[in-house]
Amino acid sequence: MKMKMEWSGILLILSVVFAVCTAENEKEHVLTLDHTNFTDTVTKHNFIVVEFYAPWCGHCKKLAPEYEKAASILSSNDPPLVLAKIDASDDANRELAMEYKLQGFPTIKILRDGAKKVQEYNGPREADGIVSYLKKQAGPASNEIKSKEDAATLIDEKKITVVGIFPELSGEKFEKFIALAEKLRAEYDFAHTVDAKLLPRGEPVDKPTIRLLKPFDQLFNDFEDFDVDAAEEFIQAASVPIVTIFDKDPENQVYVSKFFNSLNAKVLLFVNFSTELDAFKLYKDVAIYYKVDGLRFLLGDVEVGTAAFNYFGLKPEQAPLIVIMANEGEKYINTHVKPDAIPSWLKDYKDGKLKPHIKSEPIPEVNDEPVNVVVRDTLQDLVLNSDKNVLLEFYAPWCGHCKALAPILDEVALSLEEDSDVLIAKLDATANDIPTGEFEVKGFPTLYFKSASGNISQYNGDRTKEAIIEFIEENRDEPAAHESESVKVDTTTTPDSAKDEL
Repeated sequence: MKMKMEWSGILLILSVVFAVCTAENEKEHVLTLDHTNFTDTVTKHNFIVVEFYAPWCGHCKKLAPEYEKAASILSSNDPPLVLAKIDASDDANRELAMEYKLQGFPTIKILRDGAKKVQEYNGPREADGIVSYLKKQAGPASNEIKSKEDAATLIDEKKITVVGIFPELSGEKFEKFIALAEKLRAEYDFAHTVDAKLLPRGEPVDKPTIRLLKPFDQLFNDFEDFDVDAAEEFIQAASVPIVTIFDKDPENQVYVSKFFNSLNAKVLLFVNFSTELDAFKLYKDVAIYYKVDGLRFLLGDVEVGTAAFNYFGLKPEQAPLIVIMANEGEKYINTHVKPDAIPSWLKDYKDGKLKPHIKSEPIPEVNDEPVNVVVRDTLQDLVLNSDKNVLLEFYAPWCGHCKALAPILDEVALSLEEDSDVLIAKLDATANDIPTGEFEVKGFPTLYFKSASGNISQYNGDRTKEAIIEFIEENRDEPAAHESESVKVDTTTTPDSAKDEL
């Protein structure tokens, strides 16, 4: 009997221990935030990482276990690093999503100094990479190189490293360099030294110098202006290759991202790397010649260019092809291009002789759904030049918010279907070019209202049938044809008073 009781006691203890261990293992290390606790939480931390996610987002689901694993590891860091998440698709958290200018899911932000400084997370999406990246971001913005061993540790030969060289680690220029490192630490690795001979490339210098070490073109560039804005401009320009290579090599992806994030006009040439690369060797010479005009150049393999072809409305079999993306938004395309035709085609672009390419879906043969379909080729007639009051949605077929809004817009359209002066419409912004100057679409869905008199305004109200209809009623105009007709009937109206009424 005694033995039985002892075993019962042991089993009880083991069950308690097991329960405690299980609870510890199941503990979530990622903080869950919402609009009620977000501000209080982030302002208490000098360094906190926040993932803005949507429950329906496939990328978010894939990231979740890696993010949680990283949070568990970083909770034991000295000092602990805090990772948090917030459902930015929840309407209750919508103001926060707008405040942090989200353009997709998941978006990860690093908040410093009680959220006074906001930095984009540009690191890996797997646990070990997240841990390594965040440990580095939580440390000094720039590390000192005191020896060859330090240089070997801090300078990755396959990456860009910005090194400040100083006679002594003090003074205004050194302070400006640290400010520069703080500003750009998410994009580049920074280091500083008093001995340029420790660096793998470049000659010794006797005055403060910014040396950018890189794995392409000249391998390093020196710069002596420590004004933060000027130095940033130098770094951004020097860190993009003369010709960015877009292929399967993951080492090139960072430069591809920088290429597309550049504010310069862009030239993209797509060829079959396995059979046509040698024929286009002159492309780099062309790039060097036109770089002074502010053009940036990319050479892409047809095999990895599927997304680009879809974006431009092109097909791989049209390669070799070259595309210019101008600063004003226009695109110029030349398919089945010959190597020796590229220089003259670029000259025609610089001389303003090329006709822009406009991407549009085919005009629908039948357009009788409650929400009318607009394509680029009908945008002018159905919306901009229409005498109707038009609510136009810019959407993406894959967007969860757009899918949620679709039945609501159907209800709005059905409620107003007897009103011939109102049109509810939608345009697939992934398949049609959007004219610059009229609309600004940075995320999906984006709603614009064009009144009958031509006034264009963005709708940012609640996504409910009642709110949208109320907005339309408050902002609509009577079509000009109706107004002129009413003036014509009123024979007692003088010309001057008619102007006032109009």
